[in-house]
Amino acid sequence: MPKGSNVTLEQLDENRWRIPRDSRPDMRVDGLVYSSLAMIGDVIGGGALEQVANVATLPGIVRASLAMPDIHWGYGFCIGGVAATDISAGGVVSPGGVGYDINCGVRLLRTDLSRADVGKRLKELAAWIFRDVPCGVGVGGPYKFDAKAVRHIMSEGCAWLVRQGLSSPDDADVTESGGCLPGADPDMVSDQAVRRGNDQCGTLGGGNHFVEVQYVERVYDAEAAAAFGLAEGMATVMIHSGSRGLGYQVCADYLKQLRNCPSKYGIELPDRQLVCAPFESPEAQRYLAAMRSAANFAWANRQLLAEQVRKSLSRFFGQSSEALGIRQVYDVAHNIAKVETHVIDGKPMRLCVHRKGATRAFAAGHEELPQRYSSTGQPVLIPGDMGTASWVLVGTDRAMDESFGSCCHGAGRVMSRTQAIAAARGRHIDKELAERGIIAKARGRNGLAEEQPDAYKDVDAVVEIAEAAGLARKVARLRPMGVVKG
Repeated sequence: MPKGSNVTLEQLDENRWRIPRDSRPDMRVDGLVYSSLAMIGDVIGGGALEQVANVATLPGIVRASLAMPDIHWGYGFCIGGVAATDISAGGVVSPGGVGYDINCGVRLLRTDLSRADVGKRLKELAAWIFRDVPCGVGVGGPYKFDAKAVRHIMSEGCAWLVRQGLSSPDDADVTESGGCLPGADPDMVSDQAVRRGNDQCGTLGGGNHFVEVQYVERVYDAEAAAAFGLAEGMATVMIHSGSRGLGYQVCADYLKQLRNCPSKYGIELPDRQLVCAPFESPEAQRYLAAMRSAANFAWANRQLLAEQVRKSLSRFFGQSSEALGIRQVYDVAHNIAKVETHVIDGKPMRLCVHRKGATRAFAAGHEELPQRYSSTGQPVLIPGDMGTASWVLVGTDRAMDESFGSCCHGAGRVMSRTQAIAAARGRHIDKELAERGIIAKARGRNGLAEEQPDAYKDVDAVVEIAEAAGLARKVARLRPMGVVKG
């Protein structure tokens, strides 16, 4: 057993590590961690392995408590955590399995612009997008929605924006769940959360959220890349944001509302951050209705961000977005709990799948995929740090069999934000990035320091593990050119 952790950890193969069910009396299933010998040391000692074991104690959990290759410590669940509970067998819902930034996710746009088209005007373009896209903690945007409109957004997601003439209907087809989870109920969202969202739909926020201009450096799967509309040398834009203050408030509200549920329903937990309630309970149903509302808000947020990016590029290059070939590749959620059917021990089972810092990775032929991706599988978008690369992968059958159709969601932190700021003291991260040919703009004083490349794992190594484990297959590697952060 590697040193530095209080859990028993067994290496199963080059990319899988097991925390045996019998290593703790309260565990109901094994823990399964996707990592390599070279990277497992970053995991041990940070508390994330204990969180994987803790999640394995949840009532109704099936198959295993999973951790993706970008695993690191989080609230309740580790970041990179995946767990599914059997709804019919008292399976629970845990807000800690979703997190504060409900439906934080990534949207990728492709263009007909080339790397050269962008590169010769890169500094000017980065400044242009920085001016046009609202970013930064607490910063509002050009869209002001009253409480009634925010509730419509929470109910209908992107569809409401289309009805208001604020968005094209084309993007919804290539957005996870069509940009709207059914079962949302804005009445389950507090007035305080609604107020926090009235000027934040269409804003980037701070932290690790970004708009990044990239280019396709290399294609690995020509068939899938063609289906996704990607080609080597093509300029792309990746958008990373979530439900902003509205989602944060929903999580905070329901952590309080559910805090007495474990004692009420006779659930013993090793960590109070795993507060939960049986799926069918009124408390869990209220949380799910509010969480779905926040998720729909997040999809609408990324939709409006994409619209602003389209308009910004159109004005900058003096051509319409159609002439520039700007089309959405896909949009994926990273922090969400969804009802899905998966085959367990040969039987279809209705599960509540928690993905906390994990991406859905459905295989070809799945009924939830848009027709254009039915024969290839779902695009899986993996943002890296702003100094290296991001990836487009595609879902696999093995992911469906082993991880509930889930994969990693990014590189994964190896430094806290406080540690990253300390490590950046006396340095100029923007100049360091400029030396690599990357123009970075940030609103906050510490934005670039917190998100410096050294704060993250090697995204290429993370992706190698995911592919070697069979969770997804490489399609294309995207290199950053210009980054806008809060």
